[in-house]
Amino acid sequence: MTTKVLQIVQAQLIHLGIAKSILIKSWPYLAIIVAHVIWGANFIAAKFALQEFPPMSLAFLRFFLALILLSPFLLTEKRKINKVDLPVLIGIGLLMVTLNIGFFYEGLQRTSVTTASILTLIIPILSVLGGWWFLKEKVYVVNLAGIILGFIGTVLIVGLPFIILGIQPTSQSLLGNILIILASISWVAGAILSKGILQKYSTLTLTAVIFTVGAVTFFIPAVNEYLQNPAWYQQITVLGILSLSFITIGSSICAYFLFEWGLSKLGVIKADLFQYIEPVIATSLAMLILNEQLRFSFIIGAVMIALGVYWATLGKDQHRHHKAHRH
Repeated sequence: MTTKVLQIVQAQLIHLGIAKSILIKSWPYLAIIVAHVIWGANFIAAKFALQEFPPMSLAFLRFFLALILLSPFLLTEKRKINKVDLPVLIGIGLLMVTLNIGFFYEGLQRTSVTTASILTLIIPILSVLGGWWFLKEKVYVVNLAGIILGFIGTVLIVGLPFIILGIQPTSQSLLGNILIILASISWVAGAILSKGILQKYSTLTLTAVIFTVGAVTFFIPAVNEYLQNPAWYQQITVLGILSLSFITIGSSICAYFLFEWGLSKLGVIKADLFQYIEPVIATSLAMLILNEQLRFSFIIGAVMIALGVYWATLGKDQHRHHKAHRH
């Protein structure tokens, strides 16, 4: 009897050990998924915030507050920034924060969340194309096929076929779509510029520097918005404050740490498998909360972009750039 009890206890301990091992291995996946869910919901939060905050003021507050929240973590960083690298770091900040977020907020004001979320998926495609053109990275035939497919899908979503057929989309939505694409291009340009810097500094240090660049460069445009409309802050509601808090704390801080931690455990290839969660979350929430509708051409274009991203990045694991402030 005693032997049988010991065998049962031993078996239970083995099962508990296996369960614990599975749980430990699952945490990084959960961290990556939660980060992408937050970034997907960030589109909705930004859309709400832009109804109450002027775009440049929203951008300034986001990076200024995020920089303050990051300050305690920066105290643990021991490596100092080399003055020689400052011009490059400032250039990265201008591209990946000032231009990227500036274009994104201006674009999101004019177009739908569903369109913006799908168009930002072209970033990996542009990254591969930029690496091939500027960094002379090797590109396979399947990568080129993915780039072409993604480009066709982008054209469908932007609305060019409707223009050809004589069905004019609103000028605001068309401009918004173009601005979202420009935001993606500026992000990739900054990512290419940061390729060497990422090997010298931690992503936390790089993020702090470009957050500082963002806060400084958005300050004057934010002041200009205040001078044009000094009473804009009086219309801010609880929803606006919650949206700003989510953008700053959720997207720029929490999702960043979750993604970086999960990435360190899983590696680039496994982590990138979850990037499609963002547009799914953003589109689903936009349909539920904002009552946005999907055109058939949009669905076809979205599928083409998703396949294009997969084919364009197939066999390429070097296009990893931190996403703390991508949108």
